[in-house]
Amino acid sequence: MDSKTSESKSLTKEISFTKEGELTLLKAENDSIIAKLDIEIADDEYSTQTGLMYRHSMAKNQGMLFIFKDSRQRSFYMKNTEIPLDIIYFDSEKRLASIQKNAKPFDETSLPSENVSQFVLEVNAGLADKWKLQKGDMFQFSENK
Repeated sequence: MDSKTSESKSLTKEISFTKEGELTLLKAENDSIIAKLDIEIADDEYSTQTGLMYRHSMAKNQGMLFIFKDSRQRSFYMKNTEIPLDIIYFDSEKRLASIQKNAKPFDETSLPSENVSQFVLEVNAGLADKWKLQKGDMFQFSENK
Protein backbone atom coordinates (compact mmCIF):
# COMPACT_ATOMS: atom_id res chain seq x y z
CA MET A 1 0.00 0.00 0.00
CA ASP A 2 1.44 3.39 -0.89
CA SER A 3 1.58 6.23 1.60
CA LYS A 4 -1.04 8.25 -0.28
CA THR A 5 -3.63 5.52 0.21
CA SER A 6 -2.91 5.12 3.90
CA GLU A 7 -2.95 8.90 4.40
CA SER A 8 -6.37 9.31 2.78
CA LYS A 9 -7.74 6.53 4.99
CA SER A 10 -6.45 8.12 8.18
CA LEU A 11 -7.87 11.54 7.24
CA THR A 12 -11.38 10.19 6.73
CA LYS A 13 -11.57 8.78 10.26
CA GLU A 14 -13.87 10.88 12.43
CA ILE A 15 -12.13 12.50 15.40
CA SER A 16 -14.44 12.54 18.37
CA PHE A 17 -14.54 15.14 21.12
CA THR A 18 -12.71 14.17 24.31
CA LYS A 19 -13.64 16.23 27.36
CA GLU A 20 -10.37 17.23 29.03
CA GLY A 21 -11.68 20.03 31.21
CA GLU A 22 -14.33 22.66 31.84
CA LEU A 23 -14.18 26.37 31.05
CA THR A 24 -16.35 29.20 32.36
CA LEU A 25 -16.58 32.57 30.58
CA LEU A 26 -17.19 35.55 32.88
CA LYS A 27 -18.30 39.14 32.29
CA ALA A 28 -15.53 41.62 33.15
CA GLU A 29 -17.70 44.11 35.03
CA ASN A 30 -19.47 41.76 37.47
CA ASP A 31 -18.02 38.24 37.15
CA SER A 32 -21.43 36.94 36.06
CA ILE A 33 -21.28 33.66 34.14
CA ILE A 34 -21.64 34.04 30.38
CA ALA A 35 -21.30 30.35 29.46
CA LYS A 36 -19.87 27.04 30.63
CA LEU A 37 -18.12 24.76 28.16
CA ASP A 38 -16.64 21.31 28.02
CA ILE A 39 -13.20 21.72 26.49
CA GLU A 40 -10.44 19.83 24.82
CA ILE A 41 -7.02 21.21 25.66
CA ALA A 42 -4.27 21.80 23.13
CA ASP A 43 -1.01 22.40 24.98
CA ASP A 44 1.66 20.54 23.01
CA GLU A 45 3.04 21.03 19.51
CA TYR A 46 0.95 18.31 17.85
CA SER A 47 -2.38 19.31 19.40
CA THR A 48 -1.84 23.04 18.83
CA GLN A 49 -0.92 22.43 15.17
CA THR A 50 -3.87 20.08 14.57
CA GLY A 51 -6.51 21.86 16.64
CA LEU A 52 -10.00 21.15 15.33
CA MET A 53 -8.86 19.91 11.92
CA TYR A 54 -10.78 17.00 10.40
CA ARG A 55 -13.80 17.44 12.70
CA HIS A 56 -17.24 17.35 11.11
CA SER A 57 -19.08 19.10 13.95
CA MET A 58 -18.84 20.33 17.51
CA ALA A 59 -21.63 20.75 20.08
CA LYS A 60 -22.49 24.32 21.14
CA ASN A 61 -21.32 23.61 24.70
CA GLN A 62 -17.89 22.44 23.51
CA GLY A 63 -14.68 24.21 22.56
CA MET A 64 -10.94 23.83 22.30
CA LEU A 65 -8.61 25.79 24.55
CA PHE A 66 -5.08 26.37 23.29
CA ILE A 67 -2.58 26.99 26.07
CA PHE A 68 0.78 28.48 25.12
CA LYS A 69 3.85 28.83 27.32
CA ASP A 70 4.35 32.49 26.45
CA SER A 71 2.33 35.56 25.63
CA ARG A 72 2.88 36.95 22.12
CA GLN A 73 1.16 37.90 18.89
CA ARG A 74 -0.72 34.84 17.61
CA SER A 75 -2.35 33.97 14.35
CA PHE A 76 -4.59 31.03 13.43
CA TYR A 77 -5.95 29.77 10.13
CA MET A 78 -8.59 27.26 9.07
CA LYS A 79 -6.56 24.75 7.03
CA ASN A 80 -8.38 21.38 7.03
CA THR A 81 -10.99 22.77 9.44
CA GLU A 82 -14.58 22.03 8.37
CA ILE A 83 -16.43 23.87 11.13
CA PRO A 84 -16.92 27.67 11.01
CA LEU A 85 -15.40 29.03 14.22
CA ASP A 86 -15.07 32.06 16.44
CA ILE A 87 -11.42 32.31 17.49
CA ILE A 88 -11.14 34.12 20.82
CA TYR A 89 -7.73 35.37 21.96
CA PHE A 90 -6.98 35.89 25.67
CA ASP A 91 -3.96 37.50 27.32
CA SER A 92 -1.81 36.00 30.08
CA GLU A 93 -4.32 37.24 32.70
CA LYS A 94 -7.10 35.25 30.92
CA ARG A 95 -8.77 38.47 29.74
CA LEU A 96 -10.27 38.66 26.27
CA ALA A 97 -7.87 40.49 23.96
CA SER A 98 -9.58 40.10 20.56
CA ILE A 99 -11.92 37.90 18.52
CA GLN A 100 -11.85 36.64 14.95
CA LYS A 101 -15.52 35.91 14.25
CA ASN A 102 -16.92 33.40 11.79
CA ALA A 103 -13.63 32.00 10.51
CA LYS A 104 -14.50 30.25 7.27
CA PRO A 105 -13.89 26.51 6.82
CA PHE A 106 -10.74 25.56 4.88
CA ASP A 107 -9.65 29.22 4.52
CA GLU A 108 -5.88 29.52 4.96
CA THR A 109 -5.94 33.30 5.42
CA SER A 110 -4.10 34.37 8.57
CA LEU A 111 -6.44 35.41 11.41
CA PRO A 112 -4.24 37.31 13.88
CA SER A 113 -4.94 38.53 17.39
CA GLU A 114 -5.04 42.31 17.81
CA ASN A 115 -2.85 42.07 20.90
CA VAL A 116 -0.50 39.58 22.49
CA SER A 117 -2.20 36.44 23.74
CA GLN A 118 -1.35 33.28 25.64
CA PHE A 119 -4.68 31.44 25.43
CA VAL A 120 -6.96 30.89 22.47
CA LEU A 121 -10.49 29.48 22.63
CA GLU A 122 -12.17 28.08 19.53
CA VAL A 123 -15.95 27.72 19.59
CA ASN A 124 -18.67 27.39 16.97
CA ALA A 125 -19.11 30.51 14.84
CA GLY A 126 -21.78 32.89 16.13
CA LEU A 127 -21.33 32.14 19.83
CA ALA A 128 -19.14 35.20 20.51
CA ASP A 129 -22.03 37.40 19.32
CA LYS A 130 -24.68 35.30 21.05
CA TRP A 131 -22.74 35.60 24.32
CA LYS A 132 -22.03 39.33 23.67
CA LEU A 133 -18.33 38.81 24.43
CA GLN A 134 -16.28 41.98 24.87
CA LYS A 135 -12.66 42.85 25.46
CA GLY A 136 -11.82 42.35 29.11
CA ASP A 137 -14.23 39.45 29.64
CA MET A 138 -12.44 36.59 31.39
CA PHE A 139 -12.34 32.85 31.66
CA GLN A 140 -11.36 30.25 34.20
CA PHE A 141 -10.87 26.56 33.57
CA SER A 142 -10.12 23.27 35.25
CA GLU A 143 -8.51 20.21 33.73
CA ASN A 144 -9.75 16.67 34.26
CA LYS A 145 -7.08 14.70 36.08
